[in-house]
Amino acid sequence: MTVKEQLGLVLKASRKLNLVSEEKINQVLEDVAQAAIDNTPFILGENAKDLSRMDSKDPKYDRLMLTADRIKGIAVDMLNVAKLPSPLGRVLGETVRPNGLKITKISVPFGVIGIIYEARPNVTFDVFSLCLKSGNACVLKGGSDANDSNLAIVKVIQEVLRKHNLDENILALLPVDREATAELLHAHGRVDLIIPRGSQSLINFVRENSSIPVIETGAGICHTYFDESGDTAKGQAIINNAKTRRPSVCNALDCLIIDEKRLIDLPKLTELLPASNVVIYADEKAYQKLESNYPAELLEHATEESFGTEFLDYKMAIKTVSGLDEALDHIAHYSSKHSEAIVSENPEALQIFQKSVDAAAVYCNVSTAFTDGAQFGLGAEIGISTQKLHARGPMALEELTSYKWIVEGNGQIRPK
Repeated sequence: MTVKEQLGLVLKASRKLNLVSEEKINQVLEDVAQAAIDNTPFILGENAKDLSRMDSKDPKYDRLMLTADRIKGIAVDMLNVAKLPSPLGRVLGETVRPNGLKITKISVPFGVIGIIYEARPNVTFDVFSLCLKSGNACVLKGGSDANDSNLAIVKVIQEVLRKHNLDENILALLPVDREATAELLHAHGRVDLIIPRGSQSLINFVRENSSIPVIETGAGICHTYFDESGDTAKGQAIINNAKTRRPSVCNALDCLIIDEKRLIDLPKLTELLPASNVVIYADEKAYQKLESNYPAELLEHATEESFGTEFLDYKMAIKTVSGLDEALDHIAHYSSKHSEAIVSENPEALQIFQKSVDAAAVYCNVSTAFTDGAQFGLGAEIGISTQKLHARGPMALEELTSYKWIVEGNGQIRPK
């Protein structure tokens, strides 16, 4: 079967999906969540094949790896999606015109959503659950790094769809070759929206080559600014969590910005990082303060390339600034507009930071690790949008809908 033929089957399945009840959709999601747990040994076995082909030191290794606990977490996320109200059929506006026409604006699915993603097999479950709940069929284009994992997960999901007498083409996994990517990016009339998830190079490629509308889920170059009034204990915990919890994800800390008046506290702020072997690229002032207070083998001089880099690893930069204005300038120059944080006890500084920083998520005295659909109460996420049209930040059910106008009357015709 060609990719074009496969996409045609998905389009046909998407039309049928419009007629499936919310109750049945929720039951399917519940059954897929249980099937994920029941098939954990099979999924982990296929995931092990993918892992065997990747260097364990590769930053993407952690993203690729599935565990029994991670699968349980994925199942919980799917159950949470099932419990959420349907985003479909919401009345967004309603009016009756003087001529008697009743015009209603209601939420509807996009139709067919294409997802292009790299070595993150959990995305396969997340995307399916969110697309199904929002009435969309989905076309997945995963990378070769996770192909065995993705094939296994799609097999588990499609078995549940068949059990419920639903068209298994509601979910399609394309071949891993580049030709399939090109076909997807130009599938006018068969695919309504493309969402890339992965590196900046992948996102740039999709944006520059797609003739279908794209929602960018941008790279996360995340900063935390430790203000003159910042609480040291809070700062230490926030910095450590944002950097070391899962360094390979897009909400991880890449650059600590510190007010020069608080350099004396820098050793304390970074005290927990050596336990995770975090390499620090420090500017001159920060380097001098850490030189005798941080392991020499983990401390390096920052270069221009140290700033504006998404490390996706146990690495981070440190920039010393003269105050809030310089911190804001640094963020404005290097930010990817994903997640930015401030640690401060000054209400005015917090307010200025909130209003001035141009990012999808702005944190005050909180770790950037919380930029996640499930953490925001959205059940799961299909990606973190760093653009401003239609969707921004964690995208979930509401962001996977469009709208249409329903016009009802009683024989009215428009005069010449």
